[in-house]
Amino acid sequence: MDNRKVGMWLYSNSGGEAIGQKIITKLKDRDIDVINNVNLRHTVVENSHIVHNGVNVDELDLFFSYNAGEQTQYQVYLYKILNELVPMINSYEAFAITEDKFYTSLLLNKAGIRTADFRLCHRDDTQELRKTIQTWEKMVYKPTDGWGGVGLTKIEDESTLDMLLPFLNQMDLRYFYVERFVKYDNSDFRVDIVDGQFVGCYGRKAGNGDWRTNITSGGSVFLREPNDEIIDIAIRASKACKTDIAGVDIIYDLERQEYVVLEVNGIPAFATPAQEKMGLTFNDKKIDLIVDLIDRKSKK
Repeated sequence: MDNRKVGMWLYSNSGGEAIGQKIITKLKDRDIDVINNVNLRHTVVENSHIVHNGVNVDELDLFFSYNAGEQTQYQVYLYKILNELVPMINSYEAFAITEDKFYTSLLLNKAGIRTADFRLCHRDDTQELRKTIQTWEKMVYKPTDGWGGVGLTKIEDESTLDMLLPFLNQMDLRYFYVERFVKYDNSDFRVDIVDGQFVGCYGRKAGNGDWRTNITSGGSVFLREPNDEIIDIAIRASKACKTDIAGVDIIYDLERQEYVVLEVNGIPAFATPAQEKMGLTFNDKKIDLIVDLIDRKSKK
């Protein structure tokens, strides 16, 4: 019997290449061959096949996509199509949910998981935005499909909103997504979940003068242990967003005295070599759970 064959597209920077090689080795031990670096951007669709370097990707036993920084519209479109043909980790449905902040927040609320209060407004309904800032006092504008803190804008009052609206209109946005600004200690919990199981946790703290904890926005990582409530929230959030793999960002609302989920990331990074040296040691557990997941989902 031929070995199963899976395609993988994993980020290579920040230690990703070494992580990928560990996954490949462990899968090989289970008689699963990996076709590495299958970037759908470089595929060609020929009649009934999606072809990458002579390989029919649509005939693989599974495709594992794990690269947030190099996505293109073409790649994402083929991700959607391929999902109908072979098993995927994460599924395209989960990818689409976690890429959309409004969709994520809506599903989390439907599942009884607390998030920041949010509203989605049509671009012409600026009156609703004004009513919202009057009610909340402070709010955050978020691009629904942004990541890494890019585009986040804190709106302190109506005058700030007045300055922001012309810029947003120039971008030809059809709708605005805003969240009530949550008063917190400028730190969060990033909780990694794989296949419904807790993998690890660390904290992120905003840089001086900022309120965003994202590393790309100047935040920093520190060691942090979660309690049982935080782990339970993260597992439930991952399930609500239908993810096989998720990084759940949780903060503590100082005013309402409760934990809230800020975001569910479908492609949470592994600990970098520098972070491993400081004590983040969950990579091996995460790799093992992902290998188990690929093994199970790739069986015909």
